[in-house]
Amino acid sequence: MTDPSHPMFARLYDPVMKPAERIVLADHRRYLVDDLSGHVLDLGTGTGAMFPYFAEAATGGDDLTLFAIEPDPHMRRQAIERARELGLDIEIESAGAETLPFADDSFDVVIASLVFCTIPDFDTALSEVARVLKPGGEFRFLEHVRGEGAIGVAHDVLAPAWHTVAGGCHLNRNTHEIFRDDERFELVDYTRLENIPQVVPIVRGTLKRRRGGSILSRFV
Repeated sequence: MTDPSHPMFARLYDPVMKPAERIVLADHRRYLVDDLSGHVLDLGTGTGAMFPYFAEAATGGDDLTLFAIEPDPHMRRQAIERARELGLDIEIESAGAETLPFADDSFDVVIASLVFCTIPDFDTALSEVARVLKPGGEFRFLEHVRGEGAIGVAHDVLAPAWHTVAGGCHLNRNTHEIFRDDERFELVDYTRLENIPQVVPIVRGTLKRRRGGSILSRFV
């Protein structure tokens, strides 16, 4: 079993990401919480980067019940502290995305922000997302993906070293293609963010869990 604990990465994550969070990612994180309501799961919450935006959404008056999972104990500790500082009512579970501790059809929205790059078993995790989403529920994502052309080749070369120093992150995953090709979901919205430096391309979008059919197989 892969060790989910990366103490040095957890300690450095917020300082390293602070410029990108302020200059680049804030608007895209707000996209993830637009008109947010119901039971919501933050998948792989990390240090709680989404929490300020959840706090904004919670002040909108809509009924909102928040849950999160994070397997890394060091990141989870920081997320708990951030939630406390924000006065955010959110239940944070110690769990990985491949084994979500929730019943079928539990959530109206599942959010993944810069997390599928680090999940060891991508397919199982996506199956779990499909399982816990209600029919018609939304899977909203913000992820970095493999570049194109020479950038993609560079990502392939750097991927093993990057995986070691970046908390298990896979630099060269074609996350967007896997999301869009999954027959359990309907593609509602998808954008490849051209304003992001193409050294690390970013995609964001929304999938809706289809009504009926099997949720166990990627292709039904």
